[in-house]
Formats: sequence, structure tokens, C-alpha cells
Amino acid sequence: MDTVDLPAGPVEYLDTGGPGPVLVLTHGFPMNHLQWRKVVPLLDGFRCILPTLPLGGHRTPMRAGTDLSQGGQVRILADFLDALDLDDVTLVMNDWGGPQFVVALGRAERVGRMVFVACEAFDNFPPPQARPAARVMRLPGGTWLLVQLLRTSFFRHGRRTWGAISRTRVPDDVLDAWFTPARHSRAIRRDMRAFALGAPPRRTLLAWNEALRTFDRPALVVWAGRDAMMPRDHGPRLAALLPQGRLVEVPDAGTLIPEDDPEEMARILREFLTATGARA
Repeated sequence: MDTVDLPAGPVEYLDTGGPGPVLVLTHGFPMNHLQWRKVVPLLDGFRCILPTLPLGGHRTPMRAGTDLSQGGQVRILADFLDALDLDDVTLVMNDWGGPQFVVALGRAERVGRMVFVACEAFDNFPPPQARPAARVMRLPGGTWLLVQLLRTSFFRHGRRTWGAISRTRVPDDVLDAWFTPARHSRAIRRDMRAFALGAPPRRTLLAWNEALRTFDRPALVVWAGRDAMMPRDHGPRLAALLPQGRLVEVPDAGTLIPEDDPEEMARILREFLTATGARA
């Protein structure tokens, strides 16, 4: 893993290197680059860059006072693209839908394409299934309690709890990598809580989504057919909102399509990139 020092603090990232077209693959809450571990090996010929953003799975806390709300996280992502001097990036999101807000916040100049993979959109920040966790985190000691509960098999894998995010069982060693930083560090829990409670009002979210009408570059919406977290109609709505939007569905996947069907996810990405001129 490499590290880049941003105004917000140090951000770790994985970079496969090479001269090929650049994909920046973002992750969900509280995850890291391992969300894409099954897909990246299938994207040979492309340069894949995977930052670990401060959503709770990061290993080094951000500087005290940093804005880690939805808007603050998007600015960190945009600063990351600037720091690595990346251009014509294909920005890929899954689960956390915040990266789309680079458009509304006027920071999309380095983005050549955008891929929405079963992610939050419109006013679904956070999805209903995640709102009880956010309520717990509002309580004194609630974030510590949540990360302790995520040590148990019931909360990790239960279909009514965190396990609802995937149709397959995410391996425990991957979950350990996602959940351990917040368990061991009060400062990481501080960052995690700041993000989890940092969604703006509904009217702001919807206004930021409307800004996607101005994104006149290639865009792909990849929606999951068996998603418990993201409403079925949000995929078509997003594709219709984007001037160059196109929709495809992965029928037997949950939110974590890269986990449930990595081969199909890689095939869809390759097809989209080739069709829009980003040839490996």
C-alpha cells in the first residue's frame, strides 16, 4: 500500500500501476480496497487505483477537525485525484454513492467516466437498514458498541444485519480488515461516527443528485437484481438522469456485486470502457 498526504490527513491506496486507462475504485462503509479484491485481477491492462477513504475501515485517523461529512469525504476524494495528478479517470463507486457528488461540488474535472454500482442515490443516504446503526452511533459510546457487535457472527452475517449487503458470505478475514481499525482506535471511531452522522438534509441530497444532469460524459449504472439495500427503481432513475447514462443489471447479486459476481462485474467494466474509448 502507498500513502498520500492530503489536507485531511494521510490516505492509503493500492495502485496496480501501468500505462493503461485509470480506474479509481471506491468502497463502502466501513470497508476498504478489499471490496474489489476479486475484480481487480480480472482487469489486467487497466491501471486500478483503490483509495481507502476515512469511512471507518482506514488505519490512520484524519486530522482533528476535518470535515468527514458526505461533502467532506467527496472533497477528500477529489483532493486524492489532484494529488496523484490523475486525468480522464473512470470513477467507480459501490455501496457508498457519495463519489457522484464530485459533480454537484464542482470537482469532476478529472473524471472522464462514471460507474454507479448498486450504490446510494437520491435520498437513500443511508439506506433504511443502516439507519438503526446510525441511531446507535448518536449515543454516548454507541460507536464503540457497534464495532463490538460487528465481532459477532450474527451481526456480521445475518440477513437482517450487516450480512444483508451481499448474497454470498464475505470471509471473516476480510471483515476483520474492515472492522478492526475502529475497534482498536478511538480516533478511527471518531472519524467513522463523523461520516455516519454526516448526511445532509434530504433536499440537499436531491439537489446534488439533480446536478448529474450536467455530467455530459459516459456513465454506466450497474444495478443488482437481489439488492436489499438499494431500491430497485433507483437504477433506472439514475440512468435516465445522466445525459449519457446506460443501465445494466446483474440479476443474482446483492449490493456488493464485486463480491457476489466478480467475473460479470469485470466483464461489464471492460465492455463499458472499450465502448467509450478507454482501451487497455
